[in-house]
Amino acid sequence: MNSKERILCALNHREPDRVPIDFSGHRSSGISAVLYPKLRAFLGLPPRPVRVYDPIQQMAIVDEDMLDIFGIDTIELGRGFALKKKDWAPWTLPGGGPCLMPVWALPEREEGRWVFRSKSGRIIAHMPDGTLYFEQTYYPFFEEDNLDKLGEALDECMWSAIASPPGPLVSGPGGERLLNDGARRLRESTDRAIIGLFGGNLFELGQFLFRNDRFLMLLALEPGKVYDFLDRLTALHLENLEKYLSAVGEYIDVIVFGDDLGMQTGAQISPKMYRQFFKPRHSKMWLRAKELADVKVMLHCCGGVRQLLPDLIEAGLDAINPVQVSSRGMDPEELKTEFGDRLVFWGGGCDTQHVLPLGTPDEVRDHVRRQVDIFKKGGGFVFQQVHNILANVPPQNVKAMFEAINE
Repeated sequence: MNSKERILCALNHREPDRVPIDFSGHRSSGISAVLYPKLRAFLGLPPRPVRVYDPIQQMAIVDEDMLDIFGIDTIELGRGFALKKKDWAPWTLPGGGPCLMPVWALPEREEGRWVFRSKSGRIIAHMPDGTLYFEQTYYPFFEEDNLDKLGEALDECMWSAIASPPGPLVSGPGGERLLNDGARRLRESTDRAIIGLFGGNLFELGQFLFRNDRFLMLLALEPGKVYDFLDRLTALHLENLEKYLSAVGEYIDVIVFGDDLGMQTGAQISPKMYRQFFKPRHSKMWLRAKELADVKVMLHCCGGVRQLLPDLIEAGLDAINPVQVSSRGMDPEELKTEFGDRLVFWGGGCDTQHVLPLGTPDEVRDHVRRQVDIFKKGGGFVFQQVHNILANVPPQNVKAMFEAINE
């Protein structure tokens, strides 16, 4: 099988010739830009300029030679864009290493920190000295909300205003044609499965705009306001989904939505509240995506979300990521037994909270073998470590992880 066939086989709950592997196929399966050059050196690969793909999380673009070494079966649609020198500008990583940052997402220096500003000039995110990624500092609807200005609020929010490639390269007049051309060229250049990042966040955007505490209180105390907000947001997402899939739908294999519904200790909301506010709107978007293109729907959803999985499946979900196995209720054997015939586990292959950063290479290998043995049976599994590989992970452990899965 080639990589695309291998991924699609697993997504259709059949066992492929080997377990398919995702690494840097989306914004939550990558590697810290601080660690990336160290890993290249450890593997004996020649130095390459470090390109920061995700400015907020400080994730690197993984070059083709490393993807080949590790046998990676995925590639993110954004890799077909920002291919010219003019698309990148020099910057300095936390700790002092040189890198390249997208020209449209260059931070500004203030005393003791780096900041991102919105188009209006407001500081919306910062990275204090000594830290490794940006955090949100402004919540547009926290003090006063005006749902008629939802679009303007999104431009003032870190997670929606600071884009990874293709970013603004495809915005404005002719953007859909440029998006289509880039997707077509990428499809013609690779046999890897192409992942399209869409987003479509509902619960999270409520937290990003109103702030976590206020949005959770609104869910409990002012459901009418939340319905209005979610209906407007869903309509906006559906409008963007139509444009997005009309441009790239024939070239991508998986479309990724996002909504972190879980915590370390379980779900953030009850199944009843999920069904009341989010399930019908998720279902509307996910089913519409499948009507518009021949794609599988994946939800990036961190934390302990086992109690929500039946409703997510009913809403039309095909695959869940990152399968945070260190969270309460996320036991691999129980998940596979209960949901393995209905849901693809895209992740859970290596615990990045404890094992990958703190274990020995042999402990990493043993852990990966156990995880794979559980998840791979009958297909329905794509190997990915649980979320991104962070800066403190020893390079030898990353190598051990991929060696174990490639065995």
